[in-house]
Amino acid sequence: MDSIPLSLYVHFPWCVRKCPYCDFNSHPVKGEFPEDAYIAALIRDLDFELSLATGHRPLASIFFGGGTPSLFSGKAVATLLEAVQKRLAFAPDIEITIEANPGTADEANFRGYRAAGVNRLSLGVQSFDDAKLKALGRIHGADDARRAFALARTAGFDNINLDLMYALPGQAPEQAAADLQAAIALAPEHLSYYHLTLEPNTEFHARPPPLPDEDAAWDMQLAGQALLAQAGYAQYEVSAYARPGRQCRHNLNYWRFGDYLGIGAGAHGKLTSMIPSADGRGWRVAPGEGVTRRARRKQPRSYLEAAGTREALHEERIVAASELPFEYALNALRLNEGFALPDFAGRTGLPESALDAPLRKAQGRGFVEREGAIVRPSAAGRTWLNQLTGLFLPSPGRPGVPHSEGL
Repeated sequence: MDSIPLSLYVHFPWCVRKCPYCDFNSHPVKGEFPEDAYIAALIRDLDFELSLATGHRPLASIFFGGGTPSLFSGKAVATLLEAVQKRLAFAPDIEITIEANPGTADEANFRGYRAAGVNRLSLGVQSFDDAKLKALGRIHGADDARRAFALARTAGFDNINLDLMYALPGQAPEQAAADLQAAIALAPEHLSYYHLTLEPNTEFHARPPPLPDEDAAWDMQLAGQALLAQAGYAQYEVSAYARPGRQCRHNLNYWRFGDYLGIGAGAHGKLTSMIPSADGRGWRVAPGEGVTRRARRKQPRSYLEAAGTREALHEERIVAASELPFEYALNALRLNEGFALPDFAGRTGLPESALDAPLRKAQGRGFVEREGAIVRPSAAGRTWLNQLTGLFLPSPGRPGVPHSEGL
């Protein structure tokens, strides 16, 4: 088989203010933050990771996530990208995404990102209703979101994602539809449209706001999917919709169980140990080694002190063979297209038969459809995705879903 695709995730841990629903690793800025020192730490961290990036693979994508990466200057992003390219080859059509908060949108920085090679921008809009944005603790208003989008277009971005949520505190179905129509009116290339959920260790989880009930949220989802389809956005993942050819390639690599280096405070990475195949024409998963997951320290200060050494690692583990079917299904079955059984074998090093038992259960419940070697979630499987992926658990395990848009 060909070598498993490789991506790079870079985490920027600072925000102007922590949103009450956010469970990502983010920390409010208190005065000046150490931009230059953090970029230097990221470069040291990348050097530490390179030994695991076997297979002589070019980077297929880079994703700057947060936190709020748009707090960083165009110069800082350029410095980092230059350092990355000196260490790793870039695929000719590499996708490079940066997340931006409309409340920190800056024309000079947007132009700087674009000049540095960033070719995709992801705006965390969440809503176009000022009252709802206030309830969500956002630092921007609807006009700021529209201005940020216009600045991105002026800076030369022709590939823009908008993050939008529904089932917000006190939201009525017509308000959710109005939000989505406002987003569609801007004509972004990609929309992440997802249900607000109360995640553990967040302010909203500790003090829940009044949310629409399950039936109202379901109606919002169905109405939203219909609006998006009518506007030419095809759903390709649970919460991802795109114009033709504009799917997020970085996230697709996650969901197809590709590899990714993760650098930055709290960043996660997944790397597969690869060795040349017996015929010397490709690569295969190294037996007994398989998939390694690493996570960095979350606190920016301790990360800065340890970056580039093993002390920066919060966790490192080789995924047990018994957990790989679940981890693979947890990602691949988010996609409407599903997966091919040979891809499962090529990405995990396990035989296709390792999925026989859970797939029989899933088919028996009408959760998946089979077409030759292709397995895809049915409409029922997409609706009851947690129940579907749970069938692949040998015992209680840990999820393997990384940071991505709309999650």
